[in-house]
Amino acid sequence: MRLKILLLIVIVSGTFVLAQNQSRNVITLSDNWKFTKGDVQGAEKADFVTKGWQTVSVPHDWAIYGPFDKEVDKQTVRIVQNQEKEATEKTGRTGSLPHIGVGWYRTTFDLPELEKGKKVLLQFDGAMSNARVFVNGNEVGCRPYGYSYFYFDISQHLVPGKNTLAVRLENPGKASRWYPGAGIYRKVQLIVKDEVCFQHWGTFVTTPYVDGGVAKVNIKSKVNGKDLSIKTIIKDAAGKIIAEKVSSERYGDEVEQNIAVKNPELWSPDTPVLYSVEMQLYQNNELKDVQVIPFGIRTISYGPDKGFELNGKTTKFKGVCLHHDLGPLGAAVNIAALKRQLTILKDMGCNAIRSAHNMPSHEQLELCDEMGFLFLAESFDEWAKPKVKNGYNLYFNEWAEKDVINLVRATRNHPCIVMWSSGNEVPDQHGSIGVKRAKWLQDIFHREDPTRPVTVGMDQVNAVMKSGFGAIMDIPGLNYRVHLYEEAYERFPQGFLLGSETASTVSSRGVYKFPVEIAKGKQYADGQCSSYDFEYCSWSNLPDDDFVLQDDKDWVIGEFVWTGFDYLGEPTPYDTYWPSRSSYFGICDLAGLPKDRYYLYRSRWNTKEETLHILPHWNWEGREGETTPVFVYTSYSKAELFINGKSQGIQSKSDESKQHRYRLMWMDVKYEPGTVKVVAYDKDGNPAAEKEIKTAGKPHHLELVADREMIKADGNDLSFVTVSVVDEDGNICPTASHQLSFKVSGKGTYRAACNGDATSLEMFHMPTMKAFSGKLVVLVQSQKEAGDIKLKVSAKGLQSEEIVIKSL
Repeated sequence: MRLKILLLIVIVSGTFVLAQNQSRNVITLSDNWKFTKGDVQGAEKADFVTKGWQTVSVPHDWAIYGPFDKEVDKQTVRIVQNQEKEATEKTGRTGSLPHIGVGWYRTTFDLPELEKGKKVLLQFDGAMSNARVFVNGNEVGCRPYGYSYFYFDISQHLVPGKNTLAVRLENPGKASRWYPGAGIYRKVQLIVKDEVCFQHWGTFVTTPYVDGGVAKVNIKSKVNGKDLSIKTIIKDAAGKIIAEKVSSERYGDEVEQNIAVKNPELWSPDTPVLYSVEMQLYQNNELKDVQVIPFGIRTISYGPDKGFELNGKTTKFKGVCLHHDLGPLGAAVNIAALKRQLTILKDMGCNAIRSAHNMPSHEQLELCDEMGFLFLAESFDEWAKPKVKNGYNLYFNEWAEKDVINLVRATRNHPCIVMWSSGNEVPDQHGSIGVKRAKWLQDIFHREDPTRPVTVGMDQVNAVMKSGFGAIMDIPGLNYRVHLYEEAYERFPQGFLLGSETASTVSSRGVYKFPVEIAKGKQYADGQCSSYDFEYCSWSNLPDDDFVLQDDKDWVIGEFVWTGFDYLGEPTPYDTYWPSRSSYFGICDLAGLPKDRYYLYRSRWNTKEETLHILPHWNWEGREGETTPVFVYTSYSKAELFINGKSQGIQSKSDESKQHRYRLMWMDVKYEPGTVKVVAYDKDGNPAAEKEIKTAGKPHHLELVADREMIKADGNDLSFVTVSVVDEDGNICPTASHQLSFKVSGKGTYRAACNGDATSLEMFHMPTMKAFSGKLVVLVQSQKEAGDIKLKVSAKGLQSEEIVIKSL
């Protein structure tokens, strides 16, 4: 047998050389793209000259560089989902960033003359939106949905040597309910392989039987060609071969294999163990194609009484919803930013992610596989009935099935995915037509993947109980409407419910309002929300309302909180207030800094580590003697509060109210400067932990803390540096708002900054920004050369500070 090179990944600035006898070749087209905003006649032609165009790298989001402008996508609209009675002018609904319009991208790549029997696929992970793709001046295809993965066979349009790829994108106004981003915001790849091959996204790996000492790995592979055989090698996490099989039995275009793995290590959030399957395709003993697919061995099931079971154990979803933008990076995918988000959530005790309301990036799914997160992969925010004039409703009838097929086939081998969602709060929930659409979509998911259930985020609960819409879903997902949970449980046949979207509590990091009271839709002159976590929206509720259902009802199988992080756009309750251009829903702010609410969730979800958190801050000049309630979020059930050494009494969690059940609250504390101390007691009444905060003095200097002090010298990796304004003793100054300046030198560049203030109009990419509630975050990016990177942060009247990041 003549052996060939099995797999080669080449990333060389748009150039790749196809070595003789290679079975497959993959190139990521990342560098040296040319970009311009605005429609340009003839830009698709191969000989077009890009004079004056920007040079950019992909992934790229053209709109994140701003500026913020209240006139961008200003909409006069009644948001039905928010139970609004009349239309009002919304200025920040889609982030007030210039995402509307046409953008052109062009790049070139070198390719030798294709050998007979070879073909080339061009794959996009996401392009926003209405993509038209041209190769050497020929239009090879289009895709309207900006969140969809898609690919084209471009073999017939290629020439030996230099080839030109051009992409036209167009974002209309009134097409989104949040900031969609703009541009080629996910990766682009070329795949060169034999015409005798594994079909693209045509292999499905499942583990339908796991019992004690053995697991059955089922592999279904769709192939092109005749007289084929497949050699399959399964490797463990260390790369050791643990099973092999050769198969040639074929039915139609599919080869199915069942392979035993002895003593399997099961994938779960606590043990995210990954195996890999290497598949070699032979035609008459000649190697034609190779693919390597990571997978996990695990079982899932849903049902009455047991709820959701992972590997035979009842598991509740402790989940958050995430929009696709990465704050100051916009929609452009970045692995370091995604991993930072997941690391922060993991520490909170979160075990699940819902990609709301769009198809997730491959990078996010890969990280969830590796780090251990359950995943609810969502597809659409609209079906045929519109929420916004130019939304997906324009494309649903023609494209929905194609988009679902690509979603499932491209991602179904990820063990993290345990559920699909075919939609979110779609207006189609009403009436028989909506029921038929829901059934049609669910059947497509089932056809493409019979192993996972399907849900829809339903907010029109009375309507879906009446129409039968909720009864046909595999998983009845309720968005809010906690007052209808009991009735829905009684009326739906499934025997369980999922909180597919919960809470929508609003807060601004480090901002506290008085008097402290539970309030719905409250607004203040500064455009901020109180971080006492007592404020919510007209349609939503407080976290404690969901906690009770999660804890007391076995038939509630978990929740996905809206949202894990703030996101650009949808600045409820300030969507008619300017300036306000990002959300207040996040458990963490837009910079990724935890709000107080983070510790409320952590006190319930992180069962392995203690939580003890005090709020508010203790700098209230002018409030001396006034009532200033103190809350403590803790994993302990009892604690004692001291103000300047004087006990304010012991509080215990109780059933007095939903809030008393999950929070310790001293409502009558009078403010006096000094020290706030809390001592938590264990179940035997012994002191177990303590924490204190102090009234800070005058701002004196800066403190810099990096999330990672060593990063990769790949030109994409990031270190997130938290900058705090502190007094002479190192206490954070919680009301500081100094204008800070940033300078990066050495083997790195300044990428962006973010302070988490939803009303800030400062641009993320400029090397200066005000601190908000005493903090902000600076993003430092590596270059493609190793060495030290130095970040210097300075501000008028403060001692400057430096930090060194190593790039390896």
